[in-house]
Amino acid sequence: MPYFSRTSSFKKDPAPKDVRIIHSSGQSFEQLRQESLQRGILFEDADFPANISSLFYSERPQIPFIWKRPGEIVKNPEFILGGATRTDICQGELGDCWLLAAIASLTLNEKALARVVPQDQSFGPGYAGIFHFQFWNYSEWLDVVIDEPDYPTFRDRLIFLHSADLNEFWSALLEKAYAKLNGSYEALKGGSTIEAMEDFTGGVAETFTTKETPNNFYEILEKALQRGSLVGCSIDIKYAAESEARTPFGLIKGHAYTVTGIDQVSFQGQKIELIRIRNPWGQVEWNGSWSDSSCEWSSVDPVEQKRLCHTALDDGEFWMAFKDFKNHFDKVDICNLTPDALEEDALHKWEVTVHQGSWVRGSTAGGCRNFLDTFWTNPQIKLSLTEKDEDHEECSFLVALMQKDRRKLKRFGANVLTIGYAIYQSPGKDEHLNKDFFRYHASQARSKSFINLREVSGRFKLPPGEYILIPSTFEPHQEADFCLRIFSEKKAITQDMDGNVNIDIPELQKPTAPGQETEEEQQFRALFKQIAGEDLEVTAEELEYVLNSVLQKKKNIQFKKLSLISCKNIISLMDTNGNGKLEFDEFKVFWDKLKKWINLFLQFDTDKSGTMSSYELRTALNAAGFQLSSHLLQLIVLRYVDQELQMGFDDFLNCLVRLENASRVFQALSTKNKEFIHLNINEFINLTMNI
Repeated sequence: MPYFSRTSSFKKDPAPKDVRIIHSSGQSFEQLRQESLQRGILFEDADFPANISSLFYSERPQIPFIWKRPGEIVKNPEFILGGATRTDICQGELGDCWLLAAIASLTLNEKALARVVPQDQSFGPGYAGIFHFQFWNYSEWLDVVIDEPDYPTFRDRLIFLHSADLNEFWSALLEKAYAKLNGSYEALKGGSTIEAMEDFTGGVAETFTTKETPNNFYEILEKALQRGSLVGCSIDIKYAAESEARTPFGLIKGHAYTVTGIDQVSFQGQKIELIRIRNPWGQVEWNGSWSDSSCEWSSVDPVEQKRLCHTALDDGEFWMAFKDFKNHFDKVDICNLTPDALEEDALHKWEVTVHQGSWVRGSTAGGCRNFLDTFWTNPQIKLSLTEKDEDHEECSFLVALMQKDRRKLKRFGANVLTIGYAIYQSPGKDEHLNKDFFRYHASQARSKSFINLREVSGRFKLPPGEYILIPSTFEPHQEADFCLRIFSEKKAITQDMDGNVNIDIPELQKPTAPGQETEEEQQFRALFKQIAGEDLEVTAEELEYVLNSVLQKKKNIQFKKLSLISCKNIISLMDTNGNGKLEFDEFKVFWDKLKKWINLFLQFDTDKSGTMSSYELRTALNAAGFQLSSHLLQLIVLRYVDQELQMGFDDFLNCLVRLENASRVFQALSTKNKEFIHLNINEFINLTMNI
């Protein structure tokens, strides 16, 4: 089977030993099991206790649940009985058919199943009431440990997912581990099969609409199943009331099914294309042509029926003609374990790079291209396509954008956001592209649509060159973390355009000799004497009075009173002799800076509101000599911007003073290496006190 190969800047897909332990104790499954065995007690998981908090966050059970261990439900519980198969998955009272459809599909791939469901556990020797499962989670594998007060029972029957054989518990325990990963059982209500498929494999997903499929769609599905891809399907609903409504043909709308097989059968002298589907309910089946008891099977040779495993049991699994499948089902989800083009015969070694990022309100949550004023502030990733495909003039690659943890955050009111991405030709500069670039340049490629799914993916072919990839939400100001994966047949190089920090501020001016002062400077000196008094030095209190008096007269800026602490910070920046006051030359340099900063504020207050928006701030800081990373910009926004994402001049001034102060102290301490400084505790405290 083909495999992923990551570029050198990222870790390889982890082998089982590289799985990250997430239990709060920091102990692995084996360590926790041995500890329980040594103490002679069954493991109890404090991270996911057997109480209502693990079940629901907004509901209350309508029947009295009792938490029981498998040994209290049946006499001889088994972890896996006769192999883990799709018939072990029967839906209970939880609306997570999407998850169950993915589990059923997982059972068709032994290698993937063994990764998710480790085989080193049972109810036999070494049993200690503890089990573990492994899930792919935004580019890393996690080991999820659970205890097995399995979950609520009612009259000694499991309420949620269970096996057709009441003595078998692997599927129920898997559902519990997945519920723990997402915060609760309630968090699993409603979803897309493709989401769980990716969490079981780390694969990359693609969705097909059956009414718009390519001519070779049968071959695509056949190849996907042969290569171990996980495949699901569903029927769309037009409005909420249609959810789980039954069609005249026995199919359920808005319900997740698993594709478990595809084949051809000889019928009346011709080959008929068939597809096998499974309902995770374990019952309720298609009743049209080629259904379990349909007359078509009477004309099929019994040997052929046996080869196709045809039975007339109401077990939720059924065959149907492929043409009927395309007419009755609307969507097909395919999770490829590698992104090999399904229409190609050759298997490839794919390169994949991963970028973890965030959309943060006020700094990097710019929305889509419809919102030009903020779109340019989104994260920007430079993509260098260096090698053409074999026998082609272009470079093939696949982009998959995934928003993180939305299911886990459902209890806090978070919904799945509408997301997408656009790809632009790079102008060749290693810097964050500004608004004017997007005003005059169209994208070279983009996601098919912005959609409220966990992941949006698409395949592209572009000439070799450099491109800027911009992931975004549809609406601006919406916050989420994201994982961006780029798969390419040939090596591709990515670079975060928002991670660099570059400070370019001028050296402090040297004072002008009194005899060489211009008339304007002489007038300024006379003004300074009036302010400073006989000692010819300005204290923080005097500076506070002067600045507030001057700035409050500016009618085109919004300004709140500067505090005494702010004025002390200004003196700290300009005070060259360390006496805590500003002499004439120091005051004059600051005054020149102040005039420059006022002009910058007015220049980048583009709507002339008297305030500067957090998005305008990035450009203003660049003009002032501060190219900052997205993370630093986020910190500044959190500190200085109000709830409406606006900043008055007083906060702008404070921000610039602190940035320049920190930059000058760093420059003073980094004489040998301009990128790093080494501090002892005394130097560190001295540094922070001065900033």
